Amino acid sequence: MPLNAPTGARTEVTLTATTQYARSTPARFDGSSGPRIIGPTGGKSVDLRSVGVRFMIWGEESGGSLSLVEHPIPARTLVAPLHRHSREDEYSYVLEGCMGAQLGDDVVYARGGDLVFKPRDQWHTFWNAGDVPCRILEIITPAGFEHFFDELGERMAAIDAPNAGAVLGSSDLPVRYAIEFQPESVMRLCEEHNLVFPGVPTA
Repeated sequence: MPLNAPTGARTEVTLTATTQYARSTPARFDGSSGPRIIGPTGGKSVDLRSVGVRFMIWGEESGGSLSLVEHPIPARTLVAPLHRHSREDEYSYVLEGCMGAQLGDDVVYARGGDLVFKPRDQWHTFWNAGDVPCRILEIITPAGFEHFFDELGERMAAIDAPNAGAVLGSSDLPVRYAIEFQPESVMRLCEEHNLVFPGVPTA
């Protein structure tokens, strides 16, 4: 189901990139400055072409324990090559549509209300397995990897990159954020699951 916020007044705070990177120690949101509600379209967003990223909880706000982003995924689109994280566990909660995922050697499908576990050190990827938009909430723990999305989105926008690979191949982001990719997996995944990946021609 889509995110619904109560009607009435909202207080929304969005941290700037400068503020985020200036902090050496996460500062937990403790409510002392009043309530915080993120509306259905609130928060900073970036476009990674194969997936959107809407930032809902930054690690600085949770004391570093977790971050939360929303991923809208276009129809029949592969989000990323096979990849694995060495620092974070991820949990994907499907809001609408159908998410396909490869987790190790297993392929699973999740629909609205399902929660998919993606532990650190496991090769995985995911995609929109349907012909309508898919939206998921991605819980990342511990926090920090949300800044990978933020930096990547800004670098892609600066050069109008067709996909993330156009930036990642020559950047320090994978090393700094301890993530490995298998770019050669893109064509196989697209062929096996009838998907597209921006900037990669279909067979």
